[in-house]
Amino acid sequence: DVPAWLKSLRLHKYAALFSQMTYEEMMALTECQLEAQNVTKGARHKIVISIQKLKERQNLLKSLEGDILEGGNLRVPLQELHQMILTPIKAYSSQNSSAEEHSRDVDSHHPSSLLGSDSPGSDCKDSAAAGMQQHHLPGCEGESGGAPLPEGDLPGQFTRVMGK
Repeated sequence: DVPAWLKSLRLHKYAALFSQMTYEEMMALTECQLEAQNVTKGARHKIVISIQKLKERQNLLKSLEGDILEGGNLRVPLQELHQMILTPIKAYSSQNSSAEEHSRDVDSHHPSSLLGSDSPGSDCKDSAAAGMQQHHLPGCEGESGGAPLPEGDLPGQFTRVMGK
């Protein structure tokens, strides 16, 4: 939900700019590109820093998982997860999973802009449920890393941390 994320950053006036971008384009934004779009200096800086934080989420999730397994306080990891769920997260798809291939086929019929999707909310819930089922591996609950997740599988890593 990019508009809500921008609103939380108090940058909602730039929602129209982001509506024209794909997730990958947003993640690759630079201050120069934002300046060319007449984004103010302070907002450019804040956007670039916020995107950098988005790029660091997978490492943060790995760290949170370690903290939880060490028996630390759950308050901080839960607060971090709550903040993370409010950020834009791209669905992960591998080429080996038929459920995810179906998801990719559905996505190919809809524009991949950051702000809108014509697909009903139930499709998103079904995709999320399929992703959670795929990443549940028996016997991994108490193990440090479990089976390694592919780089970029943010939903899977998030789900793994929640499971711990």
